[in-house]
Amino acid sequence: MKFLKILTLILVIVGGLNWGLVGLFGFDLVAAIFGPGSVLARIVYVLVGLSAAWQVIPLSSAIGSGELAAGPNR
Repeated sequence: MKFLKILTLILVIVGGLNWGLVGLFGFDLVAAIFGPGSVLARIVYVLVGLSAAWQVIPLSSAIGSGELAAGPNR
């Protein structure tokens, strides 16, 4: 399970960096590597999206446990 959390977090970071490049420079790194609209590029996009959805689980768990609470005791 820890491997899956790390893998999905890495994919979310890759997706975020790719979106940053798209926003700043209009450059889609995934499309540049795999070809725009290619099956491989679409697979990467789907994996990044699924990874983001998966990362909701640890986020909601952290929120529920109060792990993200701010305050002077942190």
